[in-house]
Amino acid sequence: MKNLSRFTLIGAILLLWVFKSYVALSQTSKETLVADIEKKRFAALVSKDYAYLNQVMGEDIIYCHSNGLIDTKASFIQSIKDGKLVYNEMTADELKVRIYDKTAVITGVCTAKVVSNGQQLNTRFRFTDVYVKRKEGWQMVTWQSLRLP
Repeated sequence: MKNLSRFTLIGAILLLWVFKSYVALSQTSKETLVADIEKKRFAALVSKDYAYLNQVMGEDIIYCHSNGLIDTKASFIQSIKDGKLVYNEMTADELKVRIYDKTAVITGVCTAKVVSNGQQLNTRFRFTDVYVKRKEGWQMVTWQSLRLP
């Protein structure tokens, strides 16, 4: 009986490993590329890498914050420069990329430590981002977030 339980446990572990490997391999190179761009954008928010933010955010981006306020590229970057919005930490907890020709839709959950107009927010957000493949590369054109309870 002990051997059967041990074999069942080993089999379950192997099955999980095979499934995890399948899921990792099922992601296309485009999906992986866009996921990496998104993770770099999170890091750029924290490090205030304005050059990267300018590169990855399209001029026509609309950002709908979790509180319902809307930002353009210029107003969003300016709010970071002015210290109205400070990203101390942005970590992707979940990230799913779907590619549709020259459009990528990202859905996910992130943990964030943000100071917004002097108010500290340590929270998790569910977000949807849309990137479009342009001559400049993949650029974000829509970003919407929702604060999780």
